[in-house]
Amino acid sequence: MLLSQSNREIRKLKIMNIQALKIELAKRILETESQELLGKILNTLKNEHPDFWLDLSEEEKAEIEISRKQFEEGESESWKSVYKRLA
Repeated sequence: MLLSQSNREIRKLKIMNIQALKIELAKRILETESQELLGKILNTLKNEHPDFWLDLSEEEKAEIEISRKQFEEGESESWKSVYKRLA
């Protein structure tokens, strides 16, 4: 099982390039019969890129919405002009 490998084996996997690592993971996933392990792997992959919106406060969300509306209404400024103004 992947979780019970020795540290030496894990270091060896780290040295592999990303494609080889993906192949090794796929093989081990296909070989395992552990529903618990598969569930942990799935949850880890699902949480790899969590939705930042869920972590924002209501105030932060409101500020973003105001900015979106301003942009949609043409009330925006290029980065170049902001940089010139603040430099």
